[in-house]
Parts: sequence; structure tokens; C-alpha cells
Amino acid sequence: MKNRKRLFGQWHYLMALLLTLAMVSCGGEDKTGDQAMISGGNSKTWRADKELTASGDKDKLTDAEEQETMQFYADGRFALGGGGTLQTGTWSYDKAAKRLSLQFEGQGVSENFTVEELTENEMVLVANDGSRMELKAD
Repeated sequence: MKNRKRLFGQWHYLMALLLTLAMVSCGGEDKTGDQAMISGGNSKTWRADKELTASGDKDKLTDAEEQETMQFYADGRFALGGGGTLQTGTWSYDKAAKRLSLQFEGQGVSENFTVEELTENEMVLVANDGSRMELKAD
């Protein structure tokens, strides 16, 4: 009977260890939502909340940057405005690649970001140079 209890206890220990290993090897939870989280049903407005340099140092937002908004429309358009300026263009999101692409109208310029996190209220974008911007939904 003692051997059976000891074997049963070892079996539980082994199963717990295997479960832990399986969870760790599968990686963390995917924190990138879908395209609708960016634009909402029709449109959604985002504001920069925090910026970090490529080395991870805090990059203080200027007053003008704090006033800028980025509005994403469900039809694939966007508008970036603040301080009396307005830039428009189109956007696309590849969830599998975690890539947000912005094509600025009339400029032949596009910006690509890695989407590190995307929820209903927060979006974390990483630029090609490694700098990072945290945005909050209005």
C-alpha cells in the first residue's frame, strides 16, 4: 500500500512537471488582437501615451505630440492630426505577422510597425529602429 501511495504521488509530480513544461514551451499568450480592435466598428481614435527609445529609455512626449491623434477607419483609411496639421492615408494589419502598415497619401512614404500588444484600449507599436510607442484609445 505504501508503494502504491508513493507511486501515485510521483505520478502527480511528473504530470505537474509535464504540464508546466508544455505551457512554457508553447510561449505566452498572444496579446495581439484583431483588426477590429484598431478601428472599432466604424472608427477609433488613439493617442500616444508613452514613447521609449530603441535602448529602452523614456522619450518624453512634447506638448504637440500629446495633442496628436490617430484615427483608424474600418474601411482602411487613417487620419493623423494635431497642431493644425493633418496627414491621411491607408492602413493594413497582418495579425499573423503582427505588422501594422501605414501608407501616407501623396507622399510615397510608408511606415511599418510590429504590433507588440493590441487590446481594446491599448496598442504597443515597435518601429524598425526599435523605438516603441504605447497608445491609448480615446
